[in-house]
Amino acid sequence: MGKGIKYGLCVLAGAVVLAVATAAVPPPDGFRMGRNMEVLVNMLRDISLFYVDDVDPDELLSDAAAGMTAGLDPYTVFISEEDMDTFQLLTTGRYGGVGSLIRKSGDGVVFAEPYKGSPADRAGIVVGDRILEIDGQDASAMTTEQVSSLMKGEPGTRLKMKVAKFYTGDTVQVELKREIINIPGIPYYGMLPDSVGYILNIDFTDEVSNDMRNAIMSLREQGAKALILDYRNNGGGIVQEAVKILSFFVPRGTEVVSLRGRNPEENAVFTTQQEPLDTEIPLVVLVNNGSASAAEIVAGALQDMDRAVLVGRRTFGKGLVQSTRPLGYNAYLKVTTAKYYLPSGRCIQAIDYASRAEDGTLSHIPDSLITEFRTAAGRRVYDGGGVMPDVRVPAEYVSRFAYVVYGKGYIHDFVDGFMRRNRDREIVPGSFALSDADYADFTAFMQDKDVEWESDTKRLLARLKESAEAERYMDSIGVYLEGIEANLDDDVRAGLQLYRQELTELIENEIVLRSAYNAGVVEHNMAKDPDVREALAVLNDPERYREILASKDTDRK
Repeated sequence: MGKGIKYGLCVLAGAVVLAVATAAVPPPDGFRMGRNMEVLVNMLRDISLFYVDDVDPDELLSDAAAGMTAGLDPYTVFISEEDMDTFQLLTTGRYGGVGSLIRKSGDGVVFAEPYKGSPADRAGIVVGDRILEIDGQDASAMTTEQVSSLMKGEPGTRLKMKVAKFYTGDTVQVELKREIINIPGIPYYGMLPDSVGYILNIDFTDEVSNDMRNAIMSLREQGAKALILDYRNNGGGIVQEAVKILSFFVPRGTEVVSLRGRNPEENAVFTTQQEPLDTEIPLVVLVNNGSASAAEIVAGALQDMDRAVLVGRRTFGKGLVQSTRPLGYNAYLKVTTAKYYLPSGRCIQAIDYASRAEDGTLSHIPDSLITEFRTAAGRRVYDGGGVMPDVRVPAEYVSRFAYVVYGKGYIHDFVDGFMRRNRDREIVPGSFALSDADYADFTAFMQDKDVEWESDTKRLLARLKESAEAERYMDSIGVYLEGIEANLDDDVRAGLQLYRQELTELIENEIVLRSAYNAGVVEHNMAKDPDVREALAVLNDPERYREILASKDTDRK
């Protein structure tokens, strides 16, 4: 696939940049660099020799590397030889293995999601099959990390497993041949009502643009007259793939993104190099706070060129470019060398990448740090962190109760029983719905389960009471606060009813996953997805669509 060649070129380019940068360092900085390197080496040596307890030199190096990069940005990191497999998986989407997610269940590990068409899938592995033995090693009490390490390996090699089958409980011997597992960057595309095509793009791994091209052409053959591109929770990847995807929708030779770094060697301008597939088809791009890096390039560039309407929420704000540089002994430094700039001139990098809420959203950005830019049609857009949508859709709230129930594994456990009781029931992703009787079964199942939770409302109320006591307001408002608290019921029974809709969706998704893979889950959720509904509303109102692209400014923040 050319991946090894591209990776080698990336490393070589990093080495060239290092040589140029080192030669350009003024003598005082050169002296300080040499002095500090000597101090660091001496420190590592003396700790290894004289510290009261034995120390692991590899751990010392990792700790030192973490300390050196802690004051920089979150993306400049040391990659040890042991971490390279994970790094390559993130950049290529491929690994050698049997093709299934796994999860902890009780004392052991079970298959959680065999990928469609993978060696595990072809061997008849289903969700819930329990792993007992791998190549003669007892796996009944292993961790997920231990099992994963044994299952991965060189493509073409074989492994033997003993598995307790989910539906029958029988122990069977399974022989699997490891293959290159390609996690598709586009796991689903299909037709929605009113001749609208939908494409889910979850990453920018190598050659994902080919999958995007195939999806676009297939949807057009099926009669698509408009497209929804879903980049929600897409963490980005290879910038060249983003440029290729943009080339499908804008004229050849269009500037779509530029890089600017401290070292002039890092500066670059990317223009589209291919003939477009369609420069006129209406586009809506879905974004949220999980859309980052290359996903923000695609969304932001299409917005700057007034080529697509963005629907959703502010994107993450990751506009930093990293290069990998060899350090020796199969270790690498992933270091930030430049920033991305969109066609309007704005940078998508969050000004303060450290200050974020628990859900990853940006904290308040002062007006003085926000600069106005203009799209090709003259619409106002802004920097300061990420890309603002043209049409904002409120984020869906997910309760702490639902998080706890799911995290404890109770959803999986209930669905295990449901699937055994309904083994022959046909599950149609687009129309499947949990019945009232099914949810009543879940409620009964949960009655003796331990769910330690406290609602956000009750937590905030406790803080309010503390403040009221400190500021001596309790005499005047204490009775009202006690009345509010009396109406907040955080027991399991109340949570099961209060958050029934969220829990129902989690249960339905797990059932559909076991019957129709991840693509079925996407299809199942489509009809009730508020972002998709808003996108369809925009595309089905041509006048509104044109008006947004011609004159609608984005929110400032």
